[in-house]
Amino acid sequence: MSDDSPIPDDEEEVSEVLSGESEGAGVLTGESEGELAVVVEKPRAQQAIDALTDEGVYDADRRVRAYGDGGVSIPVTAVPETVDFHEVVRQVGDPRLRTLADHLRERGWTGAEVDRAPSSWAVVGSVILVEIGDAPRPEELGEALLDLHGEADTVLERHGIAGEHREPDVSVLAGEGDTETIHTEHGTRYALDLAKVMFSPGNKEERAGMAEVVSDGETVLDMFAGIGYFTLPMARAGGDVVAVERNPTAFQYLLENARLNDVTDRVQPYRADCRDVVDGVSADRVVMGYYDAYEYLDSALDALKSGGTVHLHEATPEDLVFDRPIDRLEAAASDRGRSVEVLDTRRVKSYSEGVEHVVVDARIR
Repeated sequence: MSDDSPIPDDEEEVSEVLSGESEGAGVLTGESEGELAVVVEKPRAQQAIDALTDEGVYDADRRVRAYGDGGVSIPVTAVPETVDFHEVVRQVGDPRLRTLADHLRERGWTGAEVDRAPSSWAVVGSVILVEIGDAPRPEELGEALLDLHGEADTVLERHGIAGEHREPDVSVLAGEGDTETIHTEHGTRYALDLAKVMFSPGNKEERAGMAEVVSDGETVLDMFAGIGYFTLPMARAGGDVVAVERNPTAFQYLLENARLNDVTDRVQPYRADCRDVVDGVSADRVVMGYYDAYEYLDSALDALKSGGTVHLHEATPEDLVFDRPIDRLEAAASDRGRSVEVLDTRRVKSYSEGVEHVVVDARIR
């Protein structure tokens, strides 16, 4: 969950333009450095906030505000040197409300009602995903989330994942209702429609980690590619990825995202059942990012070179972590006369009560 500033409807407190379109130019010094803000396009607001935070100039005590036609002004303590922006403006305004509870109390919620509000949610591009539980006045809650997160324009209530293609069940809680967005994560851009394909914010570090383990020129088989969750960071890191996805909607986004990230030359996409693709594949690494991936271990090992690495994901009951996925992996390898060296095990997130999403990394010889 991020903690970003709200955008009110009015723009009365945004004033004087201090410098024009820039890539860090037009730096102000001395007395001119007061309550400043930089103007960026609204769709890249979160990306800009993250970059400004990294540079150490994001002013978290003031509000992000609407600016002009489709822009936002983001408060800064100094003109940034590494972040692209259109303008620097002087922005004097009220301190922002820092938490969802602050916004709800401003709307008249009692302490007991605030206690029933969700404690976590996710901002994916311009969309907020939230499970509201038994919180009162859902629409008001949605509006408060929009005020808290100025880069977002739609709030979706999550009801679960269902069906053969693991499609999300969501409903619009507040905002414009546009469920299609582009989400940026560690430099990788994901285009998706959150009403049609799943996206798990809790897997963020796992996605980033795949870019760190792949070597330049490695052949990777991503057996359950989706919209490119793991394919894209691995391809951007230099891997040659055979990406397999059978959900037609997710597959179209996989193609779009390969273009969006300029890795079409490193991604070989197949709309198919992954078991129908492994013949002829000789992979240095196989990614099995699916909770029931163990059912496909035979096909994964058929495609994996001796000495190659498999990343096996599983939803495992707490009392069987990590024994069950390792046992399943060793049994499948033994059936093929192969051996397993476990390289790493980790918990990614809670899947449900008493069940953990875990990953086992192993070298197979």
